[in-house]
Amino acid sequence: MSEPIVFVARDLPFDAGHWQRLEEAIGSDRMLLVDTRDPAAVSAALEKAEVAILSGDLDDRHIAAANLKWVHCDHAGLTKSARPEVFERGLVVTGSAGRSGPALAEHVLMFSLMLCSRYPDFYEAQKRHEWRRTPEMMDLRALYGRTIGILGMGHTGVALASRAKAFNMRVLGYRRRDLPPPPGVDRMYSADRNETIDEILAEADILALVLNLSDATYRMIGREQIARMKRSAIIVNLSRGGVIDQDAMIEALKDGRLAGAGLDVTSPEPLPADHPLWDTPNVLITPHFTAALPDKVDRSVDVIVENFRRYRTGEAMLNRMTKEDLWTRDA
Repeated sequence: MSEPIVFVARDLPFDAGHWQRLEEAIGSDRMLLVDTRDPAAVSAALEKAEVAILSGDLDDRHIAAANLKWVHCDHAGLTKSARPEVFERGLVVTGSAGRSGPALAEHVLMFSLMLCSRYPDFYEAQKRHEWRRTPEMMDLRALYGRTIGILGMGHTGVALASRAKAFNMRVLGYRRRDLPPPPGVDRMYSADRNETIDEILAEADILALVLNLSDATYRMIGREQIARMKRSAIIVNLSRGGVIDQDAMIEALKDGRLAGAGLDVTSPEPLPADHPLWDTPNVLITPHFTAALPDKVDRSVDVIVENFRRYRTGEAMLNRMTKEDLWTRDA
């Protein structure tokens, strides 16, 4: 195939070394470095480009670009790009999922450790200069021996499984594809085998949500699913707010039918100051922010460079969006 012309957004967070790697992979004479704040420059570049590398999601301009065949969005969640017209158009869309997998896995464990130890209570006592020991503390249990259910066995789920196993936890996993379980998973369930998440819900002490938001996963955890969970169970959500029926979760937390929730994502975002979730008992909230890995950008460039090679040779591409990722609810 002929060498493609590539639209590259100037606002990608790359340093000189990253740009050099991209130029070596694509060819400096084939790269159109575009200021995405300039509509005229975007339009002119999209008339020529076969490939676009963006810092954010695609939009109507990319869908309408006649010569465009592949768009790479340099972030993990592709929900906003999974529009019906993208699939109708046959546009290939990939993302940079996996670049923060280890950090996201750590974030799940941070929430789990804090909630299982009821650390917020100890911290409040510390601020009061109070050496607080109560009979209820005898009921606290370490992560050792607990069961974690991981919904979504992509990059973050795999990283989480191995780290949970290092805590000597029992690990249950769920994903779409019927593939061999990754290291650390004791029992794998899959949609391909027509298996549900019911057994995971019943057995999990910690339910970790690390899957993409799509029409298929919207409100995957609702009243019925929460009712199947232990009263002592904790939900940790690093997916998207829409994966949970948030009102049902709040009710369960207030009624003591769930022990706690660690949320890095909410619906809406940012969470309004007067939203009841702020004051719901046993809830920890972080503002859709996870500490970065030192090689996060390197990992992004690795995916782009490898996918460019695969695109040229016709191989299956990493992190390719599929029709199962379809999202129509914002349409």
